[in-house]
Order: sequence, then structure tokens, then C-alpha cells
Amino acid sequence: MSRFFGGVHPRYNKDLASGRAIEAMPMPEKLVVHFTQNLGAPPEPVVEKGSEVKKGQIIAKATGFVSAPVHAPTSGVIKSIDLYPHPVGTDMPAALLVPDGKDEWLEGCNVERDAASLDPAAVKKIIQEAGLVGMGGASFPTHVKLSPPEDKPIDLLILNGAECEPYLTADHRLMLEQSGGILEGAALFARVLGVERVIVAIEKNKPDAVETMRAAAKERKGFSVEALDVVYPQGAEKQLIFALTRRRVPA
Repeated sequence: MSRFFGGVHPRYNKDLASGRAIEAMPMPEKLVVHFTQNLGAPPEPVVEKGSEVKKGQIIAKATGFVSAPVHAPTSGVIKSIDLYPHPVGTDMPAALLVPDGKDEWLEGCNVERDAASLDPAAVKKIIQEAGLVGMGGASFPTHVKLSPPEDKPIDLLILNGAECEPYLTADHRLMLEQSGGILEGAALFARVLGVERVIVAIEKNKPDAVETMRAAAKERKGFSVEALDVVYPQGAEKQLIFALTRRRVPA
């Protein structure tokens, strides 16, 4: 059984974008970069009006363990630091960045590293400094997710590719176009967590993604791809874990 109890079946309308390849958007004339991008401690700005920044440069530093730094998405000039509309529905502090058109990286950033040579602590430090956060509503810092309590061992890593929401196809396209990179990242996370079993969970309405990910995972020991029943909210944390393992996550 690859589902939970209950759920609904909305009109998904995924065919509007599921067959279209990912495209890079052109650089806008202005970028509003909010400092608060997760539910952890708000980061502290380290730039001011008139600051020239490079792509990848920290513009707001983390202020605690459950916090994440914010980086400049491109090179340019900080025109102002003010309150701007935020997705949560209120105005929040942000930097107004005007790109210079060069998209120039800060020296030392965007450098390839041999992940296999790094120990788990080094990997978590890099992830923390990079400001990686989850893609869910809380945007929880990734380095925190990779640091479970010592008395709570992890025995399974789940990659949530269910994407059960109507219209959304971003994960679908990523699995089709970047399957190798996804599994490489999963293998790195599994090593950091000391996990030997990894499941990629995908709803059955994405058969091409299931096929692509299974082909990519074929030679990876401990990896499997599970095709889940199509029902909302299959991709919610508790429902997904129950569907795959029959385990109930405490409230």
C-alpha cells in the first residue's frame, strides 16, 4: 500500500507545464532580497545602502544555529535597505539590489569540491555557510535537518518527489533533467546521516520521472524509487512517511 488514509483528488492541471523544460529567467532590473527567508532567527544585515556586492557574497549573517545567512543572488549595488512586501503577508526588512549585468561571483565562491573527501562535519559546515534551507513552508535550515539528536538515530532518508499539489511541476522537471545530481546529493546526505537506505517517493502521475529516477538509481546500493498513489496531500511529511513505512510521526 503506497498511500495514507483519507485525502482528496483535486484537478491537478499539471499538463500546463510538465512537458516544458526548465528555463533560466532573464535578469530583472531590480531584486528585492528579503533577510528573513525561514522561520529561524532572523539574519542580521551586513551591508548598507551603496554597498557593492558580488554574487554569493553574504549580505545578512545568521544569528543562531536555527538561522541561515542570505547571499547576493548576483553582482550589483545595494540601493536601499527598507521594508518591502513579504510572502507572509506583511512588510519585512530587505535589500534592494540593482544588478550590474556582470553576474560576477565573489572570489572563492562557486568552487567545485571533492565531496567524497569531506567528513560529515565539514559537509554540514559548508551547507550552513551556504544558507541552504528546505523548500517547504518553513524553509527550515538544512544543516539543522542534518543534525538530529544523538539519541534519535536516523535509519532512512526519504526524497520527497511526490509533488501532490495542483499545477506544480518543478520537482517533476528536476527529476527528469537532473536525476544524477539529485541522487548524488542524496548519497552525500545519507553519508552525513549515517544512513544506508534511501527512498525516492514519486506519485504515479509522473511515470516518466519514476522511470528516469529508477534508471539513475539502478547502480546505487540501498536506493529505491517508490511510485505512490495519486492523492492530496501525499507529499505532506507525516502522510508520506506513513505511506512508505507505516510509521506514525508523533504530533
